[in-house]
Amino acid sequence: MENMPRTKTEGLFFSILMTFLMVYAMVCYNIALNLGGMSNQVFLMAFGELRIMWPAALILEMLVLSKPIMALTMRAVTPEMPPMIIILIRSAITVCLMCPSMSFIAAVLFQDAGAQLPALWVQTAVFNFPMALCWQLCFAGPIGRAVFRLFFRRKSAAAPLAVRRNSTEIQ
Repeated sequence: MENMPRTKTEGLFFSILMTFLMVYAMVCYNIALNLGGMSNQVFLMAFGELRIMWPAALILEMLVLSKPIMALTMRAVTPEMPPMIIILIRSAITVCLMCPSMSFIAAVLFQDAGAQLPALWVQTAVFNFPMALCWQLCFAGPIGRAVFRLFFRRKSAAAPLAVRRNSTEIQ
């Protein structure tokens, strides 16, 4: 797929970017839920939790879940599928694995769960999943891919052919 990470450096950049976009939004969402609504203060408050949750998400995604995400994606897609459908499937699978994992980390670190940890974990994951999926598919994914393209522009193989075809037609 054109304009997607191909090297380890590109993959690291993309992972750092996407985890930031997802974690910051989800931390804001959870703080707003806890406060009973959204306010401007939430955007600043989120940076406190972001210091912990962003590295946790990055480590989890890169070292623990990247292989299962890829394996599940490869089982779900076929070579005939359009690239955007493959991207959407991979994004959805990522949310399906990351959301419960990150919800567990958040329940352990930020909620006084005690013996109620399993119930709070499930509640947190259920509240977070719809937001995480919508945010990933509609906002973070498109924004992340657009930013990635700004930093890692690739020339299309079809462009030189089109230029040659147009130049011969003019003559």
